[in-house]
Amino acid sequence: MHTDYSREGKMTNSNVHDNGNGSSLEDERDTQKTGVPEPFPDGYEQLVPPPVDAPPTQEEVIAAIETVYDPEIPVNVYELGLIYAIDLHDDGRVHIEMSLTAPNCPSAQELPQMIRYAVLSVATVKKVKVDVVWDPPWDMSRMSDNARLALNMF
Repeated sequence: MHTDYSREGKMTNSNVHDNGNGSSLEDERDTQKTGVPEPFPDGYEQLVPPPVDAPPTQEEVIAAIETVYDPEIPVNVYELGLIYAIDLHDDGRVHIEMSLTAPNCPSAQELPQMIRYAVLSVATVKKVKVDVVWDPPWDMSRMSDNARLALNMF
């Protein structure tokens, strides 16, 4: 089935024929089966963006953070245990507290910015603040099992 979009943003299907009363033959068949027209007959589901005023979810923010890898270690910063806190606000603000593996970490300047930009890519996030904290100090016990496995640290 081929779907076209008109200037008004309405979908039109090339294999649907108007029966003269404003509805299509396909609509009538679908309505007869279930009482409600099927909007996506081929099994595709519509992707609906979140409402503009919806707050970001923890899962969305964590998924964005997991795209950031320490340049020296082949594990993402979330699995490394560098993220200490994620505070979500209803107005779209996100505050993140993170640490680094060591105070003299060569990525100390870039990692917080990389995390900030990754979280800003979430549609419902309006503003991100990333603070680097040193208390409590990071240690290897904060790493996930996946990170330990990737680094052979069992």
